[in-house]
Amino acid sequence: MSKDGNKLVSHRTEFDDWRSLTIGIYMALVGYAVMVGLPVISTSWVDNLSLSAVEVGRIAGADLGGLAIGAILSALFVAKLDRRYMAAGAALFTIAANLLCIFYQSYEAMLALRLAAGIGAGVYTGIAIATIGGHSRPAFAFGMELFAFAGSQGAELALLPHLTITGVYIALILSYVVGLLFISWLPRRPADKTLDVEEPDGEHHVEQKHVPAYVPWMVLAAIVLTYINIGAYWTYIELSTVDTAASPEWVSSMLWVSSVFSVFGCLVAVLLSNRFGLARPLLVTLVFQASIVIMLVFGITNATVAFSMFFFNFCWIFVDIYQAANIANVDRSGRFPALIPAAQGLGNFLGPNIAATVLAYGFGYDGVFIVGAAASIAAMLVYLYMYLMLRKAIPELADAS
Repeated sequence: MSKDGNKLVSHRTEFDDWRSLTIGIYMALVGYAVMVGLPVISTSWVDNLSLSAVEVGRIAGADLGGLAIGAILSALFVAKLDRRYMAAGAALFTIAANLLCIFYQSYEAMLALRLAAGIGAGVYTGIAIATIGGHSRPAFAFGMELFAFAGSQGAELALLPHLTITGVYIALILSYVVGLLFISWLPRRPADKTLDVEEPDGEHHVEQKHVPAYVPWMVLAAIVLTYINIGAYWTYIELSTVDTAASPEWVSSMLWVSSVFSVFGCLVAVLLSNRFGLARPLLVTLVFQASIVIMLVFGITNATVAFSMFFFNFCWIFVDIYQAANIANVDRSGRFPALIPAAQGLGNFLGPNIAATVLAYGFGYDGVFIVGAAASIAAMLVYLYMYLMLRKAIPELADAS
């Protein structure tokens, strides 16, 4: 809602159908599965394949960097090609890459194969996010996605420690196979873009103001910065607690328990966006998330790691809903929403690699947490600048929910 009482309104389309939203959410959960399971998967790579912490960072970076590449490819074609064929092709490609990972487990082979798997997952996830972003109420749609995300994250982190690394790859393969069974629920093309401004008296008019080109690109840049923090934190949070006062069993249980807690973040995020819009809660959340990460520099105990994990997941949900809904409000073609996983993947590629470099230079996990917190603050500054500019140019968009 702007200061003059106007607000953005979108019309319903086929993307509001429950089947479209359901398949979009399911595909997003599958596409993000490796990113979600990184704390457990990275530990499994160390334990089962005897990889070093630095090598794990490189492989995680390759996988999530591939996610970025795949999402970019998705964005190039998601508004032009049949999305069902694109999604099916991406699923089959990712299945093949994961299958090969079972048989080729050297460090060099893993780098190439996880990059390939990431590219397929990126195309798949880009289509999923574009589908969710086509909903007429994007904050609600992404809230539903992240509600499901929180539940699946907890289930995944509880299940994966009981599987061998081969079992992890088989689980990933099966998740894509299930998606193929319901591919007909996926809309083939983007909906026509229809965006109105509703005035206080209830009258509607088509908004003629030009949305500055910097808006979606600045959001994407801020997502990259945010996910540098998330990628570094999530790759090393379990490994960083080794040889500390925190109990390994406690840390393992907190990984999945704290993920389930983030369900509450979905509800609170949607309620706050309805009251205050997307931008202002996002600015506060990014500062709080930086504080949660930096606190671990001052000591890791059962209490501090639990607090950090719980509220990191809580803030993660906030950030994702607000960032995705911001882009969906601007672009209904699906091109920019499809780039969201690219920005996330790029951040997740940079985060583990920057963290691995910090470790290689001997700065320890304290250095990793400091870099992560700095990235979160940098993202907040980008959003603050964008918000102030939009308040002058298009206040309806600046405070959209």
